[in-house]
Amino acid sequence: MKPWERVTQACTQRGIKPTARVLLVSIDGGTLQLFRNAQLVKSYLVSTSRRPPSNQKGSLGTPRGLHEIVERIGSGQPIGMVFKGRVPTGQHFSELPLSEQGLSGATDSPGSGNLITSRILWLGGLEDGVNRGGDCDTRSRYIYIHGTNHESRIGQNFSAGCILMRNLDIIELYEEVRTGDLVLIE
Repeated sequence: MKPWERVTQACTQRGIKPTARVLLVSIDGGTLQLFRNAQLVKSYLVSTSRRPPSNQKGSLGTPRGLHEIVERIGSGQPIGMVFKGRVPTGQHFSELPLSEQGLSGATDSPGSGNLITSRILWLGGLEDGVNRGGDCDTRSRYIYIHGTNHESRIGQNFSAGCILMRNLDIIELYEEVRTGDLVLIE
C-alpha cells in the first residue's frame, strides 16, 4: 500500500478527515514524510526510540497511531537553541559542557545527553485508550518531534521516545506545519 493510502486508511478507520498537511512517520524506515493535499512534499531522515515502539507511559518507546500537532514551540529561535521544559535556555548546544551534551562518555540511559534543540512539535494522540488518556497518553508523555545535538546519529534509533530530526530539517518542517495537522506514526 502506498504511503498516502496508509494515511487515508488510518483516518477512515478512526472517522477522521485528513488535514491539508499530514506527517507520516515510519519507525522501521527512519523517515518522516510531509504530505500537502495528498501529495508528497518532502521526506526526511529521522531517529526514533532505541527501545521497541510503545504507547505506554514509562516505556520510553515511540508511540504508534494517529496523532496531531498540539503545540508548536520555538518560533524565531536560532538554530541549535537548547530547550528545557519547552523554554529556550539562551544557549546553543555547543556552548554546554560536553557532559551535558552526552559527549563525555557512553551511558546506558536511553536519550542520555540528547538535547531538545531548535524547534518542538508537541504531539497529542487521537485514539482513546491507544495513545490518548490513561497510561498511554502521548501528550502527557511529552512526545515531540524536535532537533538534536547528535545530528550525526540521525537514522539510528537512539531517542527516549521522541522523533528526532536534524536542526535545519526541523526548522524547515516547523515552518510548513500548523497546530492540528495530523501525524501518523507506524
